[in-house]
Amino acid sequence: MIPGGVLLAVACWGLTFGLHAGNFWIKIGLSVLIVSSYSLPFQRPAVSFRLRSLVLGVLSAAVLYLIFLLGNRLAPYVLSGSPAQVGGIYGLGTGTSSFLVFLLLLFITGPGEEIFWRGFLQSRMMARWGNLWGYVAATVVYGGVHIFSGNLVLTCAALIAGAFWGALYVWRRDLLLLMVSHSLWSAIIFTIAPVR
Repeated sequence: MIPGGVLLAVACWGLTFGLHAGNFWIKIGLSVLIVSSYSLPFQRPAVSFRLRSLVLGVLSAAVLYLIFLLGNRLAPYVLSGSPAQVGGIYGLGTGTSSFLVFLLLLFITGPGEEIFWRGFLQSRMMARWGNLWGYVAATVVYGGVHIFSGNLVLTCAALIAGAFWGALYVWRRDLLLLMVSHSLWSAIIFTIAPVR
């Protein structure tokens, strides 16, 4: 289960970033649908609708957004050429309707990624190797598949976000919280209030 999921994610993210034909946002949405569909037979995502989960999801999205605001200010001092790389991230979906991107991130990519990356992969890795090493392994794989972008800032951003959501999963084991956090954060940072 774990090797198959990792290989599928590597293939999907590799094609999404490596295949220059087609719309990036549609490709990443399809990749997320593929990996989350792969994982569903091996799990029963327990998503119970609790107000506390929604509130923590919104708050954690806000905290992660603030972390990225700070990171954007510090990045030029740590990584040379980071402003151009950040511009490259936002340029991935040039020409795509912001509203379409917002909907994809809010309803497909955010929830689907959490079903696969935390609900399936991290959960299985933690069961096999313990909470700490399972968390570390899942975070490294999540950040690692973004290496296909050829963008160091994007890869580091994925590692940071993956570590953040992975820690939330270790703490709460609450997929609704994670879906809300991931969906809101990504929809806001890519369409409503980009960090540049």
